[in-house]
Amino acid sequence: MSDRYLPLVTPPQSVTEPALWFAFRAAEILVVLGGDQPALPYCRDIGEYGLAPQRNQYLGLYDSKHCYAVEIHESQPLPQGWTALGLRDLFGLVESTLAALSGRAYQLLEWERNFQYCSRCATPTQPRADERSRACPACGLTSYPPVSPAIMILVTNGKKLLLARKAAFPKGRYSALAGFVEPGETLEDTVIRETREEVGVEVKNIRYFGSQPWPFPHSLMVAFTADYAGGDITPDGVEIEEARWFELDELPKLPGSISISRRLIDTVAGRLARGEPAFSGS
Repeated sequence: MSDRYLPLVTPPQSVTEPALWFAFRAAEILVVLGGDQPALPYCRDIGEYGLAPQRNQYLGLYDSKHCYAVEIHESQPLPQGWTALGLRDLFGLVESTLAALSGRAYQLLEWERNFQYCSRCATPTQPRADERSRACPACGLTSYPPVSPAIMILVTNGKKLLLARKAAFPKGRYSALAGFVEPGETLEDTVIRETREEVGVEVKNIRYFGSQPWPFPHSLMVAFTADYAGGDITPDGVEIEEARWFELDELPKLPGSISISRRLIDTVAGRLARGEPAFSGS
C-alpha cells in the first residue's frame, strides 16, 4: 500500500494507546461525524462506545497506530455522532492508503465469516497465529483470504480510445474493458480473450500499467494498455451493451477517480494528447 502501513498478523498482548477501528455493519463502515469530513473511530477499545464485535481481525500499524477490523451486528444501535457509509463512499473521503486499508479490512472480515467451516470435511476451522489463514484440525486443509485477479484493458488506435459500457453502468458512463482471469491463463492471455469475447477485436503490444485491490468483493484489478490489431467492434450483448472508439476531445462520462480505470484512461489520454506513446515504458 505505502510506507505508512505495516501489515501484521499477531496483535499486541496489551493495548495501552488508542487504535484505529475499521468497524463494519453489514457492508457499511462506521465513521464518526464532526469536522470537515467523517473520521474512523480512534479509541483504545471500541467497546467503550457500547459496541460488541462479533469477530475481529488485527491489521497491523498505520502511521504507527494499531489497526483492527471488527464486525458489528446490524441490530446494534450506533453511538451518537456516528453513521454508516458505503465503502465506495468512504474511498472518496480519505487518503489512498487508508482507503485501501478499509478495503482490506472488509475483505478479511468477509473471509473469516465465510470460512468458519472446512470446505472438505465441514469441521470448524481455527485461526493460525503465525499467518493470515484458518486451518482445519481434522483434515489439515488451510484456507487463505481469497483474491480474484481480473484484468483491465485500454485499447488504443492512434489517438482513439476503445471504451465500452455495461447495462449496469449509470446512463452515459463508459470505461475500459475488464474481466476475470480463468484457471491456467496468463494475464496476457486474459487480455486477448476478454477483448475478443466482449467486443470482437484483436490486440497487440500488451503492456502492464498498474494494479489496484478492489474489495467488491475481493478482486485484484491488473490494468494494461494494448494497440488495436484488427477486427470490427461487435459488443457481445451480454456483458457489453455498447462499445466504440472515442476521440480524445470527445470522451464520455467516465468512472470515478477512486478506480484504476479512471487513472488508466486519464493517463493514456493525457499522453496521447501530448503526442507521446500511450505506454511510457516506466
